[in-house]
Formats: sequence, structure tokens, C-alpha cells
Amino acid sequence: MLTTHYVPGAPNWLDLGAPDVDAAARFYAAVFGWTFHSAGPEGGGYGFFRLGGKTVAAVGPLTEEGAEPAWTVYFHTTDADAVCKAAEQAGGRVRTGPMDVFTAGRLAMLTDPTGADFAIWQPGDVPGLDVVMEPNTLCWTELYTTDVAMAKGFYRTVFHWSYHDVPTGGEVGYSLVSAPGGGVGEDTAQGGILQLQQMHLDAGSTSEWHPYFGVTDCDAAYEKAIGHGATVLIPPMNAPGVGRLAMVKDPAGAPFAVIKGDPSMT
Repeated sequence: MLTTHYVPGAPNWLDLGAPDVDAAARFYAAVFGWTFHSAGPEGGGYGFFRLGGKTVAAVGPLTEEGAEPAWTVYFHTTDADAVCKAAEQAGGRVRTGPMDVFTAGRLAMLTDPTGADFAIWQPGDVPGLDVVMEPNTLCWTELYTTDVAMAKGFYRTVFHWSYHDVPTGGEVGYSLVSAPGGGVGEDTAQGGILQLQQMHLDAGSTSEWHPYFGVTDCDAAYEKAIGHGATVLIPPMNAPGVGRLAMVKDPAGAPFAVIKGDPSMT
């Protein structure tokens, strides 16, 4: 499960690239009750989503040429430069960085060999998110990929992840992801990897990471999101042994999911 006791390879930050930060702040305030706090004039429009005074995510304007609205998952590292080198050697691409963010930490933006964007965060003054695994906060990360074998090999090389394959009752397999030091299996998993099916590929789907936010009522959160301009990807559904989940795109087009229940437990 996710925790704020961050270890290398575990998710430790999450931010949203948005074409209109103010509009994004209004949407997520309506859905999750988050408040937006600007990083100040030197932040370039970047700011933090907070809940009960604790940082649960961040948001900023789109800065990369051709970038589309999306959530970016960051993974903890003690050496951003070394991770970037390992990623390039494993077939990935470093899009930005590594670079220092004042005294907060050091980051880099990368893309895995299947085309999924992600980032790394080497903490300075800011270890990572203040809270996870509580209602209206990050509780899971998931990679939809065009090539599971390639993706698993890449992240194993870069972050030394372990995988635990679990049955899904269908043709599509699911691999649970665990960072080193926490064991392998459902109880220690921080996320999952899932193969995109041919119909999704034919429809133009590409590899991407996306976040799951825990909620106390999946249907209510879904209705709030749709009522404030989100579009449907997956309507509320029961996932046996996992919980009730739904997936949407926010009004700008960034996908995310909501779930009632802890998806790392079966």
C-alpha cells in the first residue's frame, strides 16, 4: 500500500498539468474538497492542492511543447542523476532535467520505452505528499501500457521493482508493483500494470500512468465529477476483492480514477 514513509521507487509526488490552473482548481475543489495554494510569483503558476492543511497533490500550467493535460506520477529517488542514466540505458527518455527546484528537491521528467510519461523526485526540503491512503487522497497508481513485458523490464531495471501477477477472471492479466524493501504481494503493492487491449490500441490509446483517489462513496464522487464537466471512461463498477471504482477525464482531458476501498488489498 502507499505510505508517506517514502522509499526509492515508491510514488512520492503527484501533479497535474492543466491548460487553465484556475479552472482545474475549481473542478477538484468541487469533487474532492481540495483548496489551491499558489507557490508564489517564483513558482510560474505552480501551486498545491491541500486538504485539511496537508498537501495531497499539485498543479501547474502545461510547459512542455505538445503536452496534453495529464496527471504525472513521481517516484522517489535518492539520486535523480543516476536514475536518469539508468533510464536512458534501459531504453527510456529524459524529457526534462535533472534539475533543482530551489531547495525543495531535484526532479526529472521521463518517458518509458512504451511511451508512458512519469517523473522522479529526489527530496530536499519537501519529502513528498503529506498524506495518502485517506479519503480524497492518492491511494493507487496504475500503468496502462502497450507492452507489459517491456514496461516491467524497464521499471525493474530503473527502480528494482518486484511484480506479483494476480488473476483477474478474464483474458487480461494484472501485475502488482512493489518497491524494494517491502516484500512482494498484495499487502505491499503500490500500484499495478495492465496491458492495453487491441480495441483500445485501435482506438488510439497509448501508454500512460494515472492516479486513483480514494473516496467514501464512488458513485457520489463520480456524479460530482460528471456534474462539473468530466467525461466518462469507466462508469462505476464493482471490482471483486478490490472495491467500487470509476474512471473519468477531467474537463480539460486529464484521466483519473476514484475508488471506494483499498485497491492493494484483496
